[in-house]
Amino acid sequence: LEVPSSLKSLCRYVETTLVPQDKIMNFTIDKEVFGAERDTFVLPEDITQFAGMEEIGATVGAVYMRYLHDVLKQANMCSMVGFIDPATVSANSGTIADRSRLVASRLQKTDGEQIFMMPYNPGRHWVLLIVRAKRETVYFLDPLPGHRVVNEEVKNIVNSAIKIYNTHIGRAGRKAPIWKTLPGTAKQPSSVECGYYVMRFMRDIIMDHSLAFEKTYAKGKDDAPYPQEAIDEVRKEWAEFVCLHME
Repeated sequence: LEVPSSLKSLCRYVETTLVPQDKIMNFTIDKEVFGAERDTFVLPEDITQFAGMEEIGATVGAVYMRYLHDVLKQANMCSMVGFIDPATVSANSGTIADRSRLVASRLQKTDGEQIFMMPYNPGRHWVLLIVRAKRETVYFLDPLPGHRVVNEEVKNIVNSAIKIYNTHIGRAGRKAPIWKTLPGTAKQPSSVECGYYVMRFMRDIIMDHSLAFEKTYAKGKDDAPYPQEAIDEVRKEWAEFVCLHME
């Protein structure tokens, strides 16, 4: 597997510094990214797994979202796209009610037209939800081939969050939000790439400044996987961003 050079230097840093000195890499994710400031850390194994194209966890995704936040800033698009922290909403991170409140408080910090990207892991698989609270619409993007259905737990979390949001803005709202599956996404070739695909989905959506993702992914194309170069582009960006935090 070809490893981007920034990732190679990161792996060297793991071997020469982090592991021998029993260190981790600390990150502060500023308030603008997820609505509340939080500290997180990248472990040596996060980096080696990422370099080996193995399964990735919420921290790796959150750090990439932190990088994408800078991309949005440069394009003056922060008022158009926001992020929901995958670590606070995915399975096993609190009760459904707690997670609904977290999503709702994130949706309330917006003028309404903003879309929110929410990677979600129901257990060993990443999917991407795009929440459009003002329109009470949620889009579901799943990198696994086949007819995919939305996990009931996340449906409950987001539906409750939109209900709380509606109360907050004083609107009656519809009975239930509209859920739209977008089948036309690239499909992962095996069982481990879902996290990288979700990172790439977010990147592609942001890079199209018209945010026409609904059109782009509406039709099931040929379900082809991404070429490895497309995934490596994301891995390179992630590694370059993490490299900035090497001591």
